[in-house]
Amino acid sequence: MRNGLKAALEDALRAGGRILIRRFGNVSIGYKGRANIVTEADKESEAGILKILLGRFPDHDVLAEESGSRRRGSEFLWVIDPLDGTTNYAHGNPTACVSIGLLKDGRPIVGGVHDPFRKELFLAEKGRGAFLNGKRIRVSSARSLGESLLTTGFPYDRTEKADFYVRYYKLFMERSHDVRRTGAAALDLAWVAAGRSDGFWEFRLAPWDVAAGLLLIEEAGGRVTDFSGRAWRDPRHFGSETLATNGRIHAAMLKILKA
Repeated sequence: MRNGLKAALEDALRAGGRILIRRFGNVSIGYKGRANIVTEADKESEAGILKILLGRFPDHDVLAEESGSRRRGSEFLWVIDPLDGTTNYAHGNPTACVSIGLLKDGRPIVGGVHDPFRKELFLAEKGRGAFLNGKRIRVSSARSLGESLLTTGFPYDRTEKADFYVRYYKLFMERSHDVRRTGAAALDLAWVAAGRSDGFWEFRLAPWDVAAGLLLIEEAGGRVTDFSGRAWRDPRHFGSETLATNGRIHAAMLKILKA
């Protein structure tokens, strides 16, 4: 069964990616909130993904960003972000991706992030490693914040809490090589797994932002927790506080986030 799940995951990721490429540069914008954009590409990508996944596994549960929750009591739950980095995408910035994780009894068992603009497909399977375009990936070997490149993002309430979020940005910027903000959390997590950055933190992500990235990082040898250092156990709480690292700098980042 696991091979069938992986095949469906990869097909769904690629289908969503093809829609993002086709729609890129030709979308109209709607709003779910002042800074929370949605495009036709989000909806079309999600419909394409669901057609594949539910066509093969009609009894599975789904939690998707645009269409919400579809529960039938299955032990399997597909957690879907059809377009992560929507603001980038809507402005013609090709820093965006498709992210899908599959949970079994609340824990990720397969997951993937597809960046169609760079032709990069990140895939992970519980207990079997993380891969980029078929080649195994590992987290970085950085051992201190002073030698680390970090990434972060800001939630949709950033206008009301700008000083709060920027405080942490400043603290990490003072202690690391530098801090980047890409605007696509699923890509940030995939890049930690691939060793392109050493740590990532963000407040108030959604489950679909992190379900795939969590497994990628763990299978690449890294660590993902909340800001108290606790591992996630309930998928409904994925992302409320997200700290993802190569494991070696985790304690140092936790110390700052607790300050």
